[in-house]
Amino acid sequence: MPLLSIITINYNNAKGLQKTMDSVFTQLFGDFEYLIIDGGSTDGSEEIIKQHSSKLAHFVSEKDQGIYHAQNKGIEAANGKYLLFLNSGDFLCNNKVLQTVFKSEPIADIVYGNMRINWGNNSISTGTMPDVISVEHMYRDTLWHPVSFIKRELFLKFGNYNQQYKLVADYDFFFRVIIKNKVSTQHIDVEVAEYNTDGQSSNTANKKQEQAERRRVMESYLGAEELDILDKELNKKPSFFKRISERLKGKK
Repeated sequence: MPLLSIITINYNNAKGLQKTMDSVFTQLFGDFEYLIIDGGSTDGSEEIIKQHSSKLAHFVSEKDQGIYHAQNKGIEAANGKYLLFLNSGDFLCNNKVLQTVFKSEPIADIVYGNMRINWGNNSISTGTMPDVISVEHMYRDTLWHPVSFIKRELFLKFGNYNQQYKLVADYDFFFRVIIKNKVSTQHIDVEVAEYNTDGQSSNTANKKQEQAERRRVMESYLGAEELDILDKELNKKPSFFKRISERLKGKK
C-alpha cells in the first residue's frame, strides 16, 4: 500500500492537466500512486492521459455527475494511506513538496500545508492556514483541499463527499470530520500547491450558490441557534469568500 494517493479530476482542461501531471511526475518523493479521473473530455485530455498511462495507478475518461462524483470515484479506486485531491490546473509548488511533508511519516488524520493562490494578472499570494481548524475558522474560510492530505480511512468511517452539494462537498466533509467528529489535524508550514482561481468554485457567478450551500452545511452541524450566535460574533470581518470575490472582480 502506498503512503499517498494523488487524485486529479479533469474535464476539458488539457493544458492545466499537463501542468498538474508534470508537477506530480517530477516529485523526488516516490511512495505514492497517481490516479486521474477525467469526465469524458473532448479537448485532447484523454490522449495526454494515455501517453502517461504507464505512470498511473488508475485512470478513466467517461462522463460523470460533477466534481464530487469524480472525486468519489477516485476515493473508491485509491489504495494510499493518505489522499491528496489535486485538480487539473492546480500544481505542487516544487519537486520537494511531498518529500518535505512526508519526511517523517505523519500520524494525524489530516495533514495540511499552505496554499499559493494565483489571482491572474501576475498576482500571486500565499494563503497561510492556521495551526488549529476551529469553528470560527470554518465560519470565515475553509480548509483548502489542494494542500490537505486526508487519511483514506476517514472516508470509510465517515462517508465520501456528499454529492447533494455541488460546490462545497469538501467543506461539508471537513466540517463533518474535524468540527463534529474531532479527528486529529496537523499543520505543516510549507507551501504545498498553487491554486488557480479560474476553477468553478472560484467563479463569481457561483458565489451565491456556494455561500448558500455553506450556510446549509453549518446549520446542519451547528443548528440554527448556534449559527445565529456566530453570525453576531464573527461577521464583523470579511470572509475568505468575500475577499476572493473582490479579487476576482479586479481581473475583469
